[in-house]
Parts: sequence; structure tokens; C-alpha cells
Amino acid sequence: MQGGDARALEELYDRHTPLLYALAARMLGRASDAEDVVQEIWVQAWTRAESSDSTRGGVGAWLVTMTRSRAIDRLRARAARDRAEAALDIDPPVEAETPAMQAEQRQLTARMHVALEALSPQHRHVLELAYFFGLSQTEIAERMGLPLGTVKSWTRQALARMREQAPTTGQA
Repeated sequence: MQGGDARALEELYDRHTPLLYALAARMLGRASDAEDVVQEIWVQAWTRAESSDSTRGGVGAWLVTMTRSRAIDRLRARAARDRAEAALDIDPPVEAETPAMQAEQRQLTARMHVALEALSPQHRHVLELAYFFGLSQTEIAERMGLPLGTVKSWTRQALARMREQAPTTGQA
């Protein structure tokens, strides 16, 4: 596969996909997420085959490590999305059944974008790292070179401002 041999990819795919899918499904608890992770892994394996280092373990171990990392990333992103929805007292998005529900969802999304844009750059950056990149507050503090308390304070302040700027449905 490192030499660009598609047949090698097919053989590896047939040999390792059942294990990779089982691992991803067990970690993620959702078949659709597991399928997505496995697909992403094979694309990454094909495009980054040269990064496989046989001195650090076999190709199976390399694929399992990539699957585990990608599943953890997905779990973090899911948790961040859930935290954002809970913090803003928003119900998870549901497929709208009526044009009125669709219009209400578009209005809420527009208010959220306006509220995000109204934040100071540091507050917006902290929220983006947490909710769009799935970083913990500790990871954000390390990345930004700030004390953890500052990151926690900025997150709390940003969420409070978001609530003020974009009240949930039914509130004034």
C-alpha cells in the first residue's frame, strides 16, 4: 500500500475492517458513527501510508491506533456539541416537519451566529476551541498559554453573553 498498490489496500481492507468496525462501534455506540470512522481511517491509511512505521508495530496496530484516535475525537466532538446545547438550553436539532419549524430553526441559527460574532475575540476563540474542536478547558489553557481559571472564567462569561444575545425559543 505504501507503494500505491490498490490491491494491497483491498487485501488490508478485507482483513482489518471487521476489527476496526467492531472497535469503533463499541467505542461510539452508533453504527453510523462507526461506519464514518472506518471510512475516514481507510482514506487516511491510503493517503498517509508512508507514515506507517513497521518498527513501531504491524499495520494492524497502526490501523487500530488510528481508529481509536478518530473515535475519541468523535466522542469529544459529540460531548462538546451536547455541552453547548445544554449550556444554551437548546433542544438538540430535530428534523423540522413543518415550514414554520424550519423557519424557527433558521432564525435560531441566525441569532446564534450573531451572538457568536458579538463576543470578544478571546471569548469566541475559547468557545470555538471547546465546541467546534472538542478541546477540554485544560487543553484550551495549554494551547492558548493561559491559566486554567482564566479559560473557565472566559467560557462562563461567553456562555452568559450568548444566552443574553440569543435567547431560546419562547423567551423575550
